[in-house]
Amino acid sequence: SGCLRVGDLGCSGSVCAAMAGTRYFLISLPVLDSPASIWSSLQQSISRIAFDTPAYKFHVPELRVGTLDSLLSLSDDLVKANAVVEGVTHKIRRQIEELERASGSDAGQLSVEGVPIDSYVTRFTWDEAKYPLMTPLRDISDIIQENVVRLEDDLKVRVAEYNTVKSQLNAINRKQTGSMAVRDISNLVKAEDIISSEHLNTLLVVVSKYSQKDWLSSYETLSSFVVPRSSKKLQEDNEYALYTVTLFRKVSDTFKTCARERGFQVREFEYDPEAQQKREEERQCLINDQENMRTSLQQWCHASYGEIFSCWMHLCAIRLFAESILRYGLPPRFLAVVLAPRAKSEKKIFSMLDNLAGERNSSYWKGDEDAGMMSLIGGDTEVHPYVSITINLLG
Repeated sequence: SGCLRVGDLGCSGSVCAAMAGTRYFLISLPVLDSPASIWSSLQQSISRIAFDTPAYKFHVPELRVGTLDSLLSLSDDLVKANAVVEGVTHKIRRQIEELERASGSDAGQLSVEGVPIDSYVTRFTWDEAKYPLMTPLRDISDIIQENVVRLEDDLKVRVAEYNTVKSQLNAINRKQTGSMAVRDISNLVKAEDIISSEHLNTLLVVVSKYSQKDWLSSYETLSSFVVPRSSKKLQEDNEYALYTVTLFRKVSDTFKTCARERGFQVREFEYDPEAQQKREEERQCLINDQENMRTSLQQWCHASYGEIFSCWMHLCAIRLFAESILRYGLPPRFLAVVLAPRAKSEKKIFSMLDNLAGERNSSYWKGDEDAGMMSLIGGDTEVHPYVSITINLLG
């Protein structure tokens, strides 16, 4: 009695090497005679039509069935829960990819407690410590969903904190890398470039790259009391050049007005080396904060991805169990397998499974009336004489 406990892992054909696919199918096939017979038939069929398709037995333990009414109600909820859990799983994976692009580093392959994801899928084992077998299926589903909600909330908080620091640093960097007309120019000016006394002061003027001759020939005449030959170029970018000019304080406003009328921009600037040093220290502090938070977030995402992927696989196992009972009846007798066909072989594999399950499933598979049943029990997409759940690692 009870569903088949397939703890003995098997892989079809000679393709037992490490499998790093991105799309897997959890399949449940009805067992009328013996699990060894249908496993052998499956292996033979795969080797005949798509020999490079890895197939593993998928361990589904003997879970608590409850009533068929409760299973029917749960099955619909499991489809919705799966969509949520899958969505958060992909959200964390995408965050890892984004962090790796930002740092230009690869933090290593995704895993569940050190087991690579592809191995975890193909060698899945139910975690009885977390989810005792006698716990009602709805309770297990609720525990999984609560855990996923907690992880998603934690992710939102951590990403928001990281993005805040990142935005602050980007704003500072933009000020230092924009055009001369808008960027922070404090790091371009040295003490010896500035004269500031009771009567004299130095202004900083942004001049179009193509108007520099005009500036040099006219700045001394824009107002009275301009110190002759006092203009010096400090910096030049693709659009503008930054010049100094020294004049009497009392004519500064007049000079600014006349310069503006001629298309020259006088930047408001006060030389303050202490403030400049403080700004640089703040920038360096933000750089350190961003790097520390990025590393911390990346580590958290890797650990949390393993945790949420485990949640997802347990939820899929519950779905496979519940839908197999609703499909094949009690007592639960089915063979669960995980297949990873190449995209070009998928149609051939599905057709083969239709034939394989159809032969064994005539007492359950009635045709039109079962199509209505399948709309209730939440198969993935198309209606087949077997149960199928798709796992897209890349979403």
